[in-house]
Amino acid sequence: MNDSQELREQLAQRNQHLQEIAAQLKTELFGIDTIIDRVIDSVRAWYVLPELVSRPVIVCLWGLTGTGKTQLVRRLAQLLGFYDRFVEVQMDGFSNGASWRGAQSVSGMLAQSGVREGEPGILALDEFQRFRTINDKRGEVRVERYQDVWALLSDGRLPPALSLLGNIESSIAEAAYDAERAEASDAKLHFKLRSWEAQELQRNLKLDEPLMEIMAWTPEEIQQRLRAFRESGQLQWETDYSRLLVFVCGNLDEMYEDLATSVDDCDSDADTFNALTSKLSVIDVKQALNRRFKPEQVARLGNEHVIYPSLSRRAYEQLIEQGCARYARETEARCGLHFELDPSVREQIYANAVFPAQGTRPLFSSLHAILGAGLAKAALWALERGAAAGESVGLTADGRSLIAHWRGQSHAIAAPFEISRLRQRSNADFRALLAVHEAGHGLVHALLFGRAPQEIKIHVASFEGGYNAYTSRKVWSRRNLLDSICTSLAGRAAERLVFGPEMSSSGAESDLRKATETAARMLRHLGHGQRIGRSDVSNNSDDNLCTDVEASNGPIEALLQAEHARATRLIETHRDALLALVDELMEQGQVTPARFAAVVGLPLERPEDALDPYAQRLAEFRKEGRERLRA
Repeated sequence: MNDSQELREQLAQRNQHLQEIAAQLKTELFGIDTIIDRVIDSVRAWYVLPELVSRPVIVCLWGLTGTGKTQLVRRLAQLLGFYDRFVEVQMDGFSNGASWRGAQSVSGMLAQSGVREGEPGILALDEFQRFRTINDKRGEVRVERYQDVWALLSDGRLPPALSLLGNIESSIAEAAYDAERAEASDAKLHFKLRSWEAQELQRNLKLDEPLMEIMAWTPEEIQQRLRAFRESGQLQWETDYSRLLVFVCGNLDEMYEDLATSVDDCDSDADTFNALTSKLSVIDVKQALNRRFKPEQVARLGNEHVIYPSLSRRAYEQLIEQGCARYARETEARCGLHFELDPSVREQIYANAVFPAQGTRPLFSSLHAILGAGLAKAALWALERGAAAGESVGLTADGRSLIAHWRGQSHAIAAPFEISRLRQRSNADFRALLAVHEAGHGLVHALLFGRAPQEIKIHVASFEGGYNAYTSRKVWSRRNLLDSICTSLAGRAAERLVFGPEMSSSGAESDLRKATETAARMLRHLGHGQRIGRSDVSNNSDDNLCTDVEASNGPIEALLQAEHARATRLIETHRDALLALVDELMEQGQVTPARFAAVVGLPLERPEDALDPYAQRLAEFRKEGRERLRA
């Protein structure tokens, strides 16, 4: 077999191994198949052709907490066969597995690991966002640990710690000075290297001598070694880690600030939040990094930024199915009873344990709290009544408790379903008010924007009320802003139409504030009224603003009145659709986008990212110009 054929077979084997690793990872980590493919592709050249690597390969993994970033890196290192050459550094300063002195630098931790100089290894820099070097006012933050990380990320070649070597020389000089002035009884005073100093000397000077031998050196021997080191060439000085695969992992909360909704995380829809976070790009990453690090440091992180979206509903459901099966197996192994978990159990776990912006940690905690104790209590109840090994015990859930079933008998077991209890709206009047108000918002939004709201809910745990959530727009035209004001006022309009003016509630206060803010921004800031200039109130004489805001108060009020009247007319025209939405909300507590069109009976097919028809209007403008020339 010739060399080229052998090389081709070697490359094919390594590439096949990577594909097998990707398939294995996808069976263990749910909801991140695209992330796994992206990471595997990013490390392919490093793994398949390591001979071509001349500087560290840097892959940055960014996402919310609990989305599996660190877990993916650790498992990948294991499956690649690099777990003995894998170093994990907690950049917040709490790294384990290294001496105190070694943990002060990344190079120190690498030196104490199985990663050998000049050879491939894997380095994970976790919690990187906490290693910030500038504060919110762009002032420099003093950072003492891991300062060598920037040189490592640059080219993988680390200079020696000359300041440490200088400190050793200073200590030798001080010891000699003290010895000269010591009394006769202390005449044998000698300098001795401490273990960590000997270790750093061994690493920086690239010494082959054992650590115990170095610690026994005399001050003269140490100084001779230091002189020889300083007189050597630069290439001998540097420590070569240029063939490392470096994973930078962190949570950049700044990327997700604008994605926050009007509800707390327990009421956010996992698929909706997943769709929003999936739109984040490398630009969002760079902007977030620039708020924590200096520009030259951001540049050293490269451009291979892999962004984790929040987990989808299906991913959470798979984790719940897996967790339920595991707890059932473990309980059966201990007590001999077979447990059959009804789908209602999984549904209640999802309802009470999934917080989309917090990842998997709350879910795993709730799984343990609900099933760890629940299955044990169910087993004890069944055994006390004579259940024998091998018999089946059923388990259901009703939003208040787990219910064990055996031989026609049932037993309720208290469970931490607090979120489900908070979502209950038992008062019929309150449910009717919420349903009408939120149906009004949702219906008018759909009529004006041509697509269903992302979410409509009246079963909310985080506050006493309901909400609509809408997709964001890249560009807001004057018409879009007017439609937005109309949508904001539609809840109040629906209340007045259904219940009468005397029974319209105080629940529209935030809607009125939002509508007024939008109207004022239109007329005072965006030039969508009679006046073009921006008008505002300012205490700074350097601000170039028109401070005459009084003149716009009347037009703002007139605009609000007109849009409220428009919302009322739309709801009156589509009364049946409003009542259909109300019925759905009363029965289900929510209306999903998939269900919305069927409920209201309206064609809603406008793409999510659709803008006003600017391209069409441009084409019409060109056509008008040509026709004018021909005339």
